Parts: sequence; C-alpha cells; structure tokens
Amino acid sequence: MTDNRILIFDTTLRDGEQSPGASMNLVEKLEVAHALKELGVDIIEAGFPIASPGDFEAVQAIARQVQGPIICGLARCNEQDISRAWEAVRDAARPRIHVFLATSAIHREFKLQMTPEEIVQRAVEGVKRAKDCCDDVEFSPEDAARTELDFLAEVVERVIEAGATTVNIPDTVGYAVPSHYAAVIRYLKQHVRNIDRVVMSVHCHDDLGLAVANSLAAVMEGARQVECTINGIGERAGNCALEEVVMALRTRADFFGLTTAINTKLLYPTSRRVAHITGLQVQRNKAIVGQNAFAHEAGIHQHGILKHRETYEIMRPEDVGMNKTDLVLGKHSGKHALRERVQHLGYHLSDEQLQRVFENFKSLADRKKVIYDADIEALVEAEIHSGPRLWTLHAFTCNAGSGTLPSAAVVLWHREGKIVKDAALGDGPVDAVFKAIERITGIDVTLKDFRIRSVTVGEDAQGEAQVEADYRGKTLTARAVSTDIIEAAAMAFLQVINRIALKQEETAPRIHPTDAPPKAESVGSGR
Repeated sequence: MTDNRILIFDTTLRDGEQSPGASMNLVEKLEVAHALKELGVDIIEAGFPIASPGDFEAVQAIARQVQGPIICGLARCNEQDISRAWEAVRDAARPRIHVFLATSAIHREFKLQMTPEEIVQRAVEGVKRAKDCCDDVEFSPEDAARTELDFLAEVVERVIEAGATTVNIPDTVGYAVPSHYAAVIRYLKQHVRNIDRVVMSVHCHDDLGLAVANSLAAVMEGARQVECTINGIGERAGNCALEEVVMALRTRADFFGLTTAINTKLLYPTSRRVAHITGLQVQRNKAIVGQNAFAHEAGIHQHGILKHRETYEIMRPEDVGMNKTDLVLGKHSGKHALRERVQHLGYHLSDEQLQRVFENFKSLADRKKVIYDADIEALVEAEIHSGPRLWTLHAFTCNAGSGTLPSAAVVLWHREGKIVKDAALGDGPVDAVFKAIERITGIDVTLKDFRIRSVTVGEDAQGEAQVEADYRGKTLTARAVSTDIIEAAAMAFLQVINRIALKQEETAPRIHPTDAPPKAESVGSGR
C-alpha cells in the first residue's frame, strides 16, 4: 500500500446492522457482502460472531464465499470471544480478528470497573491471544476520543508490542470535533514508539453530525484506514458514511492528495441495495446518494447548469452511479431489454427470478404510462426480498369514507392449495386489511411503524409500503410496491406474517390447509 492510499473498512454488516430495526438475515448479509466486494472495499467487518448463532453463521458464510476483501470478525478481549471470532473467519483467504476494550475513565469506572493497569493487561492479553490465531489483528481502545492522551498512548504502544497490525482510534459516542480528533491522532503519532509499524485507523460516530469531518481530519494527520458504513447507518445517529468520505477524497484530491480503491460508479446502486435490505431509507437531501443530491430547482441554478455544469455541480451524477436517462422501458419492451436494464442497475437475477419480474413488469406497464428505473428497481427488490411464502394475497376489497366504519375483506391463498377468506373492521382501510390478515393466519403482531412513499413521480407512480412490526420481542421489517398503496401495504404486512408462520412451521407439527382458521361469515372487529 502506498502512503497516499486510504483503506476502506466497511462495518455495515456489524455496526450498521446495530441500527434499530436494521437486522438482516443470512441471505441478505451475503448479498450485501458481495455488493461491498464489487464496490471495492478493502476490509469487510462481517459481524460479531459471539453475539448470536445467526451472527456466527453469517460471518462464517461470508468468510467462505466472499473472495477479495479481508474478512474481519469482532471480539472482546476475552478467550471465548476471540476463539469464536477465529472459528468464524478462519476459512477466509484473508482473515482478521478485531479485538476491542474500553479505555476512557468513564468506561473504566462505571462499565468495566477496572484499573488502568488491568485495562493494559487485558488489552495485551487479548491481542496476544488473537495473534496466536491470526497474523492480522486489529485493536480498538473503545471511547478513545474521551480517553486521557497519556494513557491512550500507553495502551496503543503496548498492543503494538503485543503484535497488533492495525490500531483503530474510535470516537465511539461522536463526542469529538475535527481539531480535537486530529490532535488525538497527532499526539499518538508523536508519542507512541513503533507507531509506524501499524496502520492507524479511525472509526467515528455521527452523534454531532461530524463523523465524516472527523475522519477526514484524521487522515490529514496520517490515519490510513477509515471505518465507515453504507449510507452512514449504525448505532444511534450512525457512522461515518462511506460514500461521503470516498467522494470527498476523490472530489478534493487537489487538497487531500489521497486515493481509495472504491469503484465510485457503484456507490448509488449499493446505497439503494442496503436501503432496501435494511428498510432504512435514504433522506432525499442526503449527500452523494440522496434523491435530491443532483437535483436543481432554483431558476438561477438551472440556468447555470445549462450554461456550464460545474457552476453548481462539483461531481457528475454518473460518477456515483446515478443514471441521467431515467425513462427506458414501456409495455412493448421484451424480456431481453428488461434483462439488460436490470443488469445495468447492478442486479443479477436467475432466469426464474427474471421471469417473475418480467410478468410483474408487464402487469405494471398496463397500469402506468411510463416505466422509470426506480420502478424496475422496486420490482427487482420485491422479488429478491419477498422470500418463501406460506400465504399469498389473492384478492381484497375495502370500504372507507366519511361517516363510514372502515372495513376490509381479504382472500389469501395457502401454499398447499387452500383459499381462505375473512373480513374485519379497522381504524382505516389499511388497519382493516391488516386485521383481516391476522384473523386468517392466526398471527397477531404489534405494528410499530408504517410508512408509504412514492417510488417515482406522477399520478400513476408506484407506492412503496414499509411495515415494522414486533412479534414476541423481535422486530421484523418488510416492504412491497404497487400502484395501489393499500395493496402494497397488504403485501408488506403479509411478508412479516409469512416470516413468522414459516418460523413456526420449522419448529412445530406441519399445519395442513384443512387446519386453517374457518372463514368468518360476518365482519368482525379484528383482535
């Protein structure tokens, strides 16, 4: 690695997944990992293997299937964590163990109840134990930005002696400001012996909106690895956003003189993919990948752009993978044209998946005058993430209006061939549909969040419904699209129900269609 090359350490699958409601299953984690590889990240922090059997399975699968980037597993400084992390990543072509231990006074006193001497000893032991497993070991002094500089320097020096190859300096709670954070990196570079033996890394949270600024200030002081996530997702207010720090380095290469290995043309497709999988939508005015990032409404701006693009655009939309030609397909387009557009948008579908998308595309084309790229993306994402289905929406009808009690009748098709119907009242047509689905399936959930957004523009735009529900303490999210927003809501809600039903089916005697709840003869109140 040359001195002007910045390593991109992506922790979307570990820190990013800790965003409330953003948990991913194994298939989704593998999809994101492959997307990160294609994007060109140097290190993928695949998860925290000891956190759960599911996390371990995901890290192990990524280590075995994703070739190219370093695959990293997180561990606390104890034998059980480190052994579990090594077991998860050992099959990777380039494995790394990332051990961490809090060092700040507030963490030492209130969380760990350990003395500074005990912290140093535990850190050194953790690095040595990881080094016995793996040549590539990263150490993080958690809450480094609030740690006394002399003690932080002591810990860093000792873990380098113990064999750490990367030392990360986290701003765990987003407390730092750029000049402060830069001073921390500068102090360590000046006061830690053998600091040149390791890669200095930075991991900044965005509680004060300064994660990217702090990370850039650190690289100016010699840090050569930046830890970040797609769309800046993560704990609380999130992490340093990968797309922002990468494009800042690229756009202002005249100032920073630094490069990355990221294929920036994949930033927007990767952002969209992560947003769809996690259910955490990107705000319209988000830098780099937001819907308005390259939109110009003010007349004076539009005039300037028409005269010379650089008057109001410091980056080209195509540099981050945004497609300026949005209107591409219509109802007379064939499957070959659809396949080319799907591949151009960064998706890889099997023949069976493409066929189902094509059928839905033709159906959509009969209802919409113009098909946009976003419509195609929505159809593809719906196919990829719909998952196995025990129940399928067959038909529904709603009755709502001023002075009318909202009601809905729903017909579901069971996988084994049974048609089941029921009806319910609700606070509105969507609530009535949800309650009818619950009555049919016998599964009651607590709705935590429900959102509708337009996928494209115009009166015939598809609506995307996003549902977040709680079932026995576990949060489940799903989304679906349709030109009918009530239908989209019903399909999204049914995805949540199907996940629960399929899980129950795995652990209980098989339920035959004849065991389905009897259909109601009259409209009920729901629960």
